[in-house]
Amino acid sequence: MSTSPLRRTPIQRRSAERLGRILDACAELLDESGYDELSTRAVAARAEVPIGSVYRFFPNKRAMAEALAHRNLDVYAARIADRFAEPGREGGWRHAMDVVVDEYLAMKRGAPGFALVEFGMPVPATAVPDQPNHLVADRLRALLADRLDLDPDDGRLRVAFLVAVESADALLRLAFRLDPAGDPAIVAETKELLRAYLARTLD
Repeated sequence: MSTSPLRRTPIQRRSAERLGRILDACAELLDESGYDELSTRAVAARAEVPIGSVYRFFPNKRAMAEALAHRNLDVYAARIADRFAEPGREGGWRHAMDVVVDEYLAMKRGAPGFALVEFGMPVPATAVPDQPNHLVADRLRALLADRLDLDPDDGRLRVAFLVAVESADALLRLAFRLDPAGDPAIVAETKELLRAYLARTLD
């Protein structure tokens, strides 16, 4: 079970909007200057909120970056669900996996702060019980199990999705090392690998 990096969860709309501005500012500053130069004071200035508002939600910049990573995963899952819900958007699991990869690529190319933080931390974690790829695999397994009428608690399915996510993560990192926009040949091979591997479990 993952632990929220937030000191407190906003209840009122105004507080939630303020938290959103803080995370937006965090994402922008990560793109501009990286994690090492990130500071709670700079985020407060960019978000145009008092520094106390930042500390009301976060004890430090690491917690702020973790919260951005959590939000990224929520946004990613929502984008995939929206694609699945499009009228006439039928197809089996192979098409669904293409959507999963394509939405990741879209966020990698355009979501502020995503290139550095993605779904986890830009710096090594010391004792994190839930590694980012485990969280991604769990969320994707739940989404696709619902769409494809699979048992989300099936142990074999759990392992298959974790291996698929770890493999895709490594290959897509390679794609972006070779090409800032994501090398299309590596992306295509990643999709082929996912299809071939998951066929054993999903066909």
